[in-house]
Amino acid sequence: MEAVVDLVGGKWKLLILHYLHADRLRFSELRRQLGNVSEKMLSQQLKEMTRDGLVRRIDFQTVPPHVEYELTPLGLDLSGLMTAVADWGNRNMEKFCTIRARSIQSAAELP
Repeated sequence: MEAVVDLVGGKWKLLILHYLHADRLRFSELRRQLGNVSEKMLSQQLKEMTRDGLVRRIDFQTVPPHVEYELTPLGLDLSGLMTAVADWGNRNMEKFCTIRARSIQSAAELP
C-alpha cells in the first residue's frame, strides 16, 4: 500500500489517471480538464508519473511543440482499480455531504 500511495500521492495524480484513462491528451487539454492546477504543478506531476512508468510522454518533434500524454499498461491497470474507488465515492457522496454538514454545524454551535 505504501508503494501505491507513493506513486499516486498528491492532489492531482489520481485525477490525471482518471482523465488519461480513456484518452490521450495534450498538456493544455489535460490542464483544462483538471481545472485549478497550475502549469508548474501539472508539469511536475506528469514528470513524476512518467518517471514511475505510469504515463508515457509522446513528443511529435514539431514546431510549435506538440506533446501528448497517455497511460502506459501499468498506468491503465492502476487506473482501472481507481475506477472502482470512484464508483464507491459516487455511491456514497450524499452520505459524506450529510456527515460533513452535521460536523460543520456542530463546530459552529460550540462556544
